[in-house]
Amino acid sequence: MATTSRVPAAVDALLAILRAAPALAEVRIVDGPEPTNLTDRRRIHIGWSPGAEGAVELEQEFAGAGARRRDEQFDIACYAEVRAGGKDMAARRSDVFSLVAEVESALRATDVAPTAPTLAGTVLWAELTTGNLTQLQTNDGALAGLGFTISCRARI
Repeated sequence: MATTSRVPAAVDALLAILRAAPALAEVRIVDGPEPTNLTDRRRIHIGWSPGAEGAVELEQEFAGAGARRRDEQFDIACYAEVRAGGKDMAARRSDVFSLVAEVESALRATDVAPTAPTLAGTVLWAELTTGNLTQLQTNDGALAGLGFTISCRARI
């Protein structure tokens, strides 16, 4: 079966890795966008971020002469959000950065997970590369959101 992109497999692997991460057990890991559910106080979206133009931006080019293989680079839009009933913005900000730190940790190679940066072998490497913090005071309390990007490189 021909493969035109590693994006579907990489997004699925990223979701599986985060859903299995013990430090994120109490966090809702969401595949893409979903309607806001105010009962989910801590969540991470994979393949969606407010204001992002797309779920994944990708580029491909031939990997060398002969046009037998292609290199693919892509960025997966992600978003972490923390809500709470109080007005303590510093606590929400700290909490959302802690969530994203756990995502970054899940992507690092360890003795237990040596293939973590490859998203279970779907890409050559994946890493957290950019972020954008938003903060709001709502009628339901403080909210901190952190849009971030997982950048990947693959060979197809």
